[in-house]
Amino acid sequence: MNSNSVTQHIVLFEEAGQRLDNFLFRMAKGVPKTHIYRIIRSGEVRVNKKRADASQKIQEGDVLRLPPLRVSEVKAPTNDFISKKINAEIKILHEDDSILVVDKPSGIAVHGGSGVSLGLIEAMRAQRPDAKFLELVHRLDRDTSGILMLAKKRSALVHLHEQIREGKMEKRYLLIVHGQLPVSAKSIPLKYPLLKYLLPNGERRVRVAEDGGQPSHTNIRVKANYRDGLCSLVEAQLKTGRTHQIRVHLQTYGHPILGDDKYGDQELDKVLKPKRLLLHARHLSFIHPKTEEKMTFEADIPEAFEKMETT
Repeated sequence: MNSNSVTQHIVLFEEAGQRLDNFLFRMAKGVPKTHIYRIIRSGEVRVNKKRADASQKIQEGDVLRLPPLRVSEVKAPTNDFISKKINAEIKILHEDDSILVVDKPSGIAVHGGSGVSLGLIEAMRAQRPDAKFLELVHRLDRDTSGILMLAKKRSALVHLHEQIREGKMEKRYLLIVHGQLPVSAKSIPLKYPLLKYLLPNGERRVRVAEDGGQPSHTNIRVKANYRDGLCSLVEAQLKTGRTHQIRVHLQTYGHPILGDDKYGDQELDKVLKPKRLLLHARHLSFIHPKTEEKMTFEADIPEAFEKMETT
């Protein structure tokens, strides 16, 4: 959310189904809730060009109009400086007139508002001033690294969202978890229903909930054991795309991801000393929205993973 101008946000598949006010609390951390409610009541926030209630559930593809909001009074580096820094750290894997596929490092938010003035999407737009359309196809958490795709046309975004809904887009992740799991080529299904909720400070969290939770499915496969069995390298394939799905599923399974400050085991992390969340979007395959060609991308394995294997 840009603090200096009116912005537009298209609701992603992963963001759909939540209340408008809850979505804005998360997008604009640091802005008082009273101010969020005021701009909704005044009509400054619009959903598909119409006034909306705070309790309205946003849906995939909804176009949100967001007014300028001052998140912090602390003087920060200029957006131009931040944009150039972010773009310098992003590796472009593929770009054409329909899509942009990048490899995002850990520590970069996909959009501003989560305690940062500028995220990946804003930086990409700033470096492409002539682009009429540029939107995230899906999301990665700030501390998750790996493959992220953006759409450069609305028609491409719609087509790719259809693939996500129909299970035709394949996403595979690498992660390192606490504990020794038996190495096997056999896949283990994790099907814990997940429910989103907010902490008093507005931070979003997810927990397993048999009542009211959304059906969620992750397949995992154990690839290796490291550090004399203290941790294991796991590949996870998403069958659904819930917020924090892999992180909560592995926590519930009893093997939290190393370096996870929300759902991990801080005492075990003190032993293994991971430098970051060891979750990496390694593989993405989909049908190109224009050419209908099957496309497959793999991101390099980060140094933090290799260090955990060898030290």
